[in-house]
Amino acid sequence: MRVTTWAEYGLIVSIHLARHAGKGPVAARELSEQERLPHDYVEQILLRMRRAGLVESVRGARGGYLLAREPRAVSVKDVIEASEHVTFEVNCDLHRVDDERCDPANACSIRPVWRLLQRRIDEVLAGVSLADLLHAEPEVYQIAGVAAGN
Repeated sequence: MRVTTWAEYGLIVSIHLARHAGKGPVAARELSEQERLPHDYVEQILLRMRRAGLVESVRGARGGYLLAREPRAVSVKDVIEASEHVTFEVNCDLHRVDDERCDPANACSIRPVWRLLQRRIDEVLAGVSLADLLHAEPEVYQIAGVAAGN
């Protein structure tokens, strides 16, 4: 699995908003400057996240964006799906190697492996919330159930 720039930036933006939960909206320009991310990317990510119902926008001089839910109610999976649309791309579905070979009506011994991998990735990502990511890295390793450095 390759984590794209969209997914990475989406998580950075989301964590930033989670840190500011309850403190009012954050302007996109301010967010991009503080996190040192390209403003255009931040705007697009916030738009995608708003469409997915993860953030709300507030208009006006003191406007900006804020999380639509509590950080504990937003998973890493939610953020990646909002910013990237999929967590794990199965070529059988999106980029068929061969129309006949990859037709769902035909038997393929590889397809079940990709489906299992997709399900496991989704389970892991759904099990980690933005609230979890507000902790220091060693604590996040514990929350995720992974030994540090692995």
